[in-house]
Amino acid sequence: MAAVTAAMVKELRETTGAGMMDCKKALAATDGDMDKAVEFLREKGLAGAAKKAGRIAAEGIVATTLSADEKKAVVVEVNAETDFVAKNEKFQTYVADVAAQALNTTAADIDAFLNEKWDKEPSLTVAEALSSQISIIGENMKIRRFAQIEEANGFVASYIHAGGKIGVLVDVETDVVNDALKEMAKNVAMQAAALKPLYTNRDEVDADYIEKETEILTAAAKNEKPDANDKIIEGMVRGRINKELKEICLLDQVYVKAEDGKQTVSQYVAEVAKANGAKVAVKKFVRFETGEGLEKKEENFAEEVAKQMGM
Repeated sequence: MAAVTAAMVKELRETTGAGMMDCKKALAATDGDMDKAVEFLREKGLAGAAKKAGRIAAEGIVATTLSADEKKAVVVEVNAETDFVAKNEKFQTYVADVAAQALNTTAADIDAFLNEKWDKEPSLTVAEALSSQISIIGENMKIRRFAQIEEANGFVASYIHAGGKIGVLVDVETDVVNDALKEMAKNVAMQAAALKPLYTNRDEVDADYIEKETEILTAAAKNEKPDANDKIIEGMVRGRINKELKEICLLDQVYVKAEDGKQTVSQYVAEVAKANGAKVAVKKFVRFETGEGLEKKEENFAEEVAKQMGM
């Protein structure tokens, strides 16, 4: 077996644009034959992928998949560089395949998920299949995250907004499962999509967060009313924290479809539960929004064309 040298790896990397470790593996697998190593990388879908890896992938779509009994669901976010590719049928089909695999994965994080075998082609890992798609589609892509929810005593509801810009899962524990309860759960998911709550209920709110907010709001209240006594200040702070919690906790939010403009989400859930003779608890939700927290590249189409034409 021919020894694989650093120079050989460098040459193959420059030729194909594949990653260093992938080039090393390809050369080892082909006994140092450069042409066969190129073919190896192309067959694996790795050639050309690395050249695109530095590009910012902040567009894309969020997708959800549910099990047949709706007791298990997953939401995934897969990014691409442009909205044009995100609307491409081939890309959307690939994202659906990722979601199908993520529904049943036992991986605890994205790195473990990327290293498992790709269900549609077990000779590849999920990461290698992704590299293959990058080469085919021609843009950098990234499987950014996934989250599973499983509810044995009820069901999981899902909602996709704006063709994949936002995806929501809602965990509903209930002793009754019917169309009315499913409609309620979808409405709660739509609420989460629209109003972007941070928590399901107040029990989830971190004590440190409350402490910090109390500190900030107390200082603000004292600046507003420097002559007020401690009791008045405490009342002001308590009222403001309560108002804030109503905005960031899903079940405390005013239900967007409430006719009186006052009914909270928890009151809406209780109303539907009572009407159907059910015991219902919205246990948690997951909300993914495409590209949230990612820096988006500013594109100048005219400059890009000029650069490619050498102008």
